[in-house]
Amino acid sequence: MTDVTTVCPYCGTGCSMRLTTNDNQIIEINGDPAHPVNEGDLCLKGLYGFKHVASPARLATPLLKENGKFVSVSWDTALDAIAKKLGAIKDESGPDAVAVFASARGTNEENYVAQKFARAVIGTNNVDHCARLCHAPTVAGLTLTLGTGAMTNSIPELGDDSDLIFIIGSNTAECHPLIAKHVLKAKERGARLIVADPRMTEMANKAHLWLRVPLGHDIPLLNAMMHVIIKENLHKADFIRDHANGFDDLVRAVEDYAPETVARMTGIPVADIVTAGRAYATARAAATLYAMGVTQFSCGTGNVASISNLAVITAQIGRPGAGICPLRGQNNVQGAGDMGALPNVLAGGVPVTSGPDRARLEEVWKVSLPPRIGLRVTEIPDAIDAGKVRAIVIDGENPIMSDPHTEHFAKGLEKLDLLVVADLFMSETARRADIVLPAAGWGEKDGTFTNTERRVQRLRPAVTPPGEAKPDWWIFDALAQRLGYSGMAYQGPQDIWDEVRQLVPATFGGISYQRLASLPGLCWPCPSEDHPGTPVLHAGGVFRTPSGKAELKPVLFNPVSVPEEQRKAFTDPIVGHISERPDQDYPFMLTTGRRVYHYHTGTMTRRSPLLERIAPEELIELNPEDAKKLTVQDGDYIKVSTRRGTVVAKAWLTERVSPGVVFSTFHFWEASSNEETHSEDLDPYSGIPEYKISAARVVKSSVAEAQASVMAKRQYYREDVELAAIVEMHAHQGAPP
Repeated sequence: MTDVTTVCPYCGTGCSMRLTTNDNQIIEINGDPAHPVNEGDLCLKGLYGFKHVASPARLATPLLKENGKFVSVSWDTALDAIAKKLGAIKDESGPDAVAVFASARGTNEENYVAQKFARAVIGTNNVDHCARLCHAPTVAGLTLTLGTGAMTNSIPELGDDSDLIFIIGSNTAECHPLIAKHVLKAKERGARLIVADPRMTEMANKAHLWLRVPLGHDIPLLNAMMHVIIKENLHKADFIRDHANGFDDLVRAVEDYAPETVARMTGIPVADIVTAGRAYATARAAATLYAMGVTQFSCGTGNVASISNLAVITAQIGRPGAGICPLRGQNNVQGAGDMGALPNVLAGGVPVTSGPDRARLEEVWKVSLPPRIGLRVTEIPDAIDAGKVRAIVIDGENPIMSDPHTEHFAKGLEKLDLLVVADLFMSETARRADIVLPAAGWGEKDGTFTNTERRVQRLRPAVTPPGEAKPDWWIFDALAQRLGYSGMAYQGPQDIWDEVRQLVPATFGGISYQRLASLPGLCWPCPSEDHPGTPVLHAGGVFRTPSGKAELKPVLFNPVSVPEEQRKAFTDPIVGHISERPDQDYPFMLTTGRRVYHYHTGTMTRRSPLLERIAPEELIELNPEDAKKLTVQDGDYIKVSTRRGTVVAKAWLTERVSPGVVFSTFHFWEASSNEETHSEDLDPYSGIPEYKISAARVVKSSVAEAQASVMAKRQYYREDVELAAIVEMHAHQGAPP
């Protein structure tokens, strides 16, 4: 038996783990006790979510669709077919007729190569990844206000240095359990915990103060806290004078958000709003944690800017334990963005439009780069409808389940001339592809991941991939050579990483494979080999904005719209609103999220028997008051419908949700909430859709209707699933586990 130290493939916490292998099989996983983030512990997914690696359902050979059925072909046949078709489409319709979806589950090196393939080989900036659907508002909002769209502090600081932790829109205990451990460590030593969340999550239950903010009302709450802080002269005037612009506009913007006004708007008691504002402003070191409960709104960038405003005016930034901590949902979503897998920036955040840094990339890549900002993931379906996009290469993403309004996206894919998917499994998206490529996965390849705190860490192979599966970087290299580009003939991941270090030296120059071999990662920026890394950003009030100061932004909110005359009173305000509200036909509000047992679209965790046994099916949270009106008992089936789709699943009666609200996830193809979410009203700054609020109708259902619903979805999503298994899954009506 052998042990290999590597990084967990699930959430963005970046836990270090030791894989014990025997006969090319992972047989056990344990946490790394020497690692500062997880300190030897792992969550359920980390401990038991590795069985997918050896699943017999793994893709092992390239597959080509002929007459509606996949047949195994050689790599040469598959790659030649892809290159020929991509080349023809590029010649006929131009490079922007092609799009590339990179992967937050891939390594830094693979994401760098994916975006380089799009730009240097195809000639398009139509490259994006799932950050568009989770933390794009973080990048937009924090870059706008602070100059850097990333977490400002390290995870261990929460437990060691923060004396107040404000969690807003983060189900930390379920989605980032090992970060929650540091929060509870801080609480045990006397730190105050304030949680703002519509649901009674585990962290809300443990908080000293829980602010049950209604869905979509984060801006009024944050503005009210700032109103209190400014009125009571608790803001840091000297810090604002020396290190921030726009304070006068901000003061006028929050003037209308008195605690009494916001209490009427939200139902949060005035005293609680005042207490939260005072506690945050007077803390020695306050950290704000947030996740997709803040970002996944049509006003997500406004939510993030408001959090930034709060931190800057109280000087709760740039010190150990004091800062802004966006908690990333996927293992390398931070790294994928850092590598330039975005339509508007190159590696290191270099704008695609102009500038000397862009010229340096052209020199190294030996190619002229396209100057046009590319299409976002959320813009692709409409671009396909308009005939602008004819081919997509999807690397390790499953957008059929992860993107909003599933039917809209699926119909777009049907119109493509070429769809290529590289993945571990025949995912719901891969089934619609023309060519499917078997990819090497976590545990089988070398490279680096960057976690939510900007810690770059080594990923190491423990076993060999099945059959002919290849790492993603190899696939893009091979395609590039067939398309006549010689600038991607890498020998391995280290070659790729060294090129990244060469191009972005101020950020990654000092992070070498040699250093990472003996260190538990390094937080960028790390410009030289003797630099220790940078756990805390913006120390001394130094920001990366053009002015060198934080830019305070007035953020306005109205459930419908903000009058034009109110907007004109401010310089470049951000305006937030709720895009879809309950009405007579759809009186409920559907909100979505994740559970601790599963990850994303279930591609990996649902192939881990223990996790699937613990949580085998979707449970829709329903308040007991609503259940009584609907004559629904715990474990009964209910049907949740929006203007876009319908899901049937068991009801979990719980006060975790307020009356009038239902909560579900997108882990299960049998009942995926993303069939119901909408993509019509995008955040104008980041392009993220509003996952968190959809007007919904809820009615009591039955076992027969549940079976019929799943049978229909089987034909749509997973035709390989045994019918008998579906019938057995829905053959009883017991209480949820």
